[in-house]
Amino acid sequence: MSSSDPPHNRTLLGIGYALIGFSIFSIQDATVKWLVATLPVWQVLFSRSILILILCLFLLGPKRAVELAKGSSRKQLMLRSALILAAWLAYFTASRSLHLAEMVTIYFSTPIFAVLMSIFFLKETVGLARWAATLVGFVGVVIAAGPAGSADIIPVLLVLFAALCWGATHILVRMIGRKEGSLSLMLASNAIVVLVCATTLPFVWITPSPFEFLLILMLGAVGASGQYFMFEGYRLAPASAVAPFEYITLLWAFGWGFLIWGDFPPVPVFIGASLILTSGFGLVIVEALAARRRIA
Repeated sequence: MSSSDPPHNRTLLGIGYALIGFSIFSIQDATVKWLVATLPVWQVLFSRSILILILCLFLLGPKRAVELAKGSSRKQLMLRSALILAAWLAYFTASRSLHLAEMVTIYFSTPIFAVLMSIFFLKETVGLARWAATLVGFVGVVIAAGPAGSADIIPVLLVLFAALCWGATHILVRMIGRKEGSLSLMLASNAIVVLVCATTLPFVWITPSPFEFLLILMLGAVGASGQYFMFEGYRLAPASAVAPFEYITLLWAFGWGFLIWGDFPPVPVFIGASLILTSGFGLVIVEALAARRRIA
């Protein structure tokens, strides 16, 4: 879709891309939780990022990496990469101690951070519908989680820190995405992660089993595709419009938790899920009606 297309079409397409990306990321979360039970966090993060980096270099070529290092967006790209590295390290570490559903639920403070920062840094106008969708979705998350009951506050704080970092990266994607494509964003962010994590491998490396190796390959594939669709979503649509749809990841988290670890969500989860879906579909309807008004 070209930059000359109507803004409402770009927004709806961006939301669609983001929904696909968020759904794919749910597979990544489950895979990571499985892997970090036996492998070091630094190694899992390196394995994920090196596979994505190889794919980006294959599609874009090494010359593109040099152009990004010298380009006008290099400082923003480095800042975003540092935030991503900090967020993933915190999130991967917390996944060892928290259930998948609990971890994803806490993570859903990210859309609130993204919406707030979009006002101050992107000067976006966040209308009543978007605020309502974000807040209703967050209420659904709280209901779905039920009483936290977590004995150890450290993993909870780690996920909150990761959510804050990710909220900031969403804003940076929106800013940098005006000049750089999604594959370029993926190339830059994963290159920094690979360089930093590689320095730790001689001290933490554990040889993965054949099954773990297959999981690592799958992690790279879902990580790459999830990043691409999410970046395209935030590139095409306002951050405050995309952020509420990230709540769909919660539904996937409970589903994977049941399939892999046999966790069956209680009744409050379904109540919360209904609110989350209502907030998301409600915003889609609002965007569609707004598009019709602009066309008229």
